[in-house]
Amino acid sequence: MRKLLQRLLSNWVIRMSNKFGSRPNATRINEALTKLYQKINSGDGKRGLIFNADGNQKYIIFSDQHKGARDFADDFALAEKNYLKALEFYNQEGFHYLNLGDSEELWENLMESVIKHNQKTFDLERKFIERNAFTKIFGNHDLYWDNDPLSSFNLNRIYGQSIRIYEGAILRFNIEDKNLDIFLTHGHQGDLQSDGNWFSKWFVSTIWAPFQSYLKINPNTPAYDNQLKTVHNALMYNWVEKENNVALITGHTHQPVFASLTHLERLYYKIQFAEQQKNEAETALLKGELNKLIGKGEEMPALKKYKSAYFNTGCCCFNDGDITGIEIENGLVRLIKWSYKNRTDSERIVLEEMKLNVLVNLT
Repeated sequence: MRKLLQRLLSNWVIRMSNKFGSRPNATRINEALTKLYQKINSGDGKRGLIFNADGNQKYIIFSDQHKGARDFADDFALAEKNYLKALEFYNQEGFHYLNLGDSEELWENLMESVIKHNQKTFDLERKFIERNAFTKIFGNHDLYWDNDPLSSFNLNRIYGQSIRIYEGAILRFNIEDKNLDIFLTHGHQGDLQSDGNWFSKWFVSTIWAPFQSYLKINPNTPAYDNQLKTVHNALMYNWVEKENNVALITGHTHQPVFASLTHLERLYYKIQFAEQQKNEAETALLKGELNKLIGKGEEMPALKKYKSAYFNTGCCCFNDGDITGIEIENGLVRLIKWSYKNRTDSERIVLEEMKLNVLVNLT
């Protein structure tokens, strides 16, 4: 019966999850991001830190692990080995780890269950803390870290010390004698469905989690980035588009975005450029790749010229075990994926890469 329901309902569940999983509001998003960015820039350190970055510092940015209780509603379970391998690599290489929130799935699970079943990940995260190279930002599914009076006690249980949790951070680079601010936050700000309101939390814990557990469905498919940007990502982009010498990195939507484009959007642009260059071989190759993603006969959407200032980490809970994130190193920003070569080995794959100086003086 379960397999029959999986076949009948999986696609529908994923479509509904993508369609109704958020209710972003443009005005609320704009106001919330502006307020947070200004608050961090004030330098009081209450909502976030400013890191004066230079060419020798390295950063890895992950979000949306949604660590759970290792039941069938635990989206993180399949990705755990990739995540552990990635943390081992970045700690050995001296990266600063910025965790952009929804690291713990506290809408569906009790804190005790999350602590019990995720000790290996907490132990590796602690190694970054020991190097003073860990910044933890809260999201809507782990808002607990920001507003619960027992959060300090549980952080001490997990990490051996009560670390400070923030709403955002700014990486400040000096490039070509100009400041470049990379503003980081989870990205749930302005989302009426996912901002921690009681109904959303009740629905996820009481209705969705048991349903997902029974059907064994994870809506975080790798094909999720083979779409145009979600409405929420588009509204995040609209905020940063108006800023000068500022880039924005968020999570929350689970859809990887690099330099303001999803993989599908980037593919459309490559086809458009190849056609302009009258490169028939390249055009045919790219259209073949496009047809594999979306099928034949799809019309190219009207895409405006995007300012390359918005990035989204994707998530660490795709249903094939892959995780995606953003690296910043040696004057470069990269979208990376950690994927299983076989059942036991993990490999790091660079999906996209560009120089940071491209982000200065964007118009």
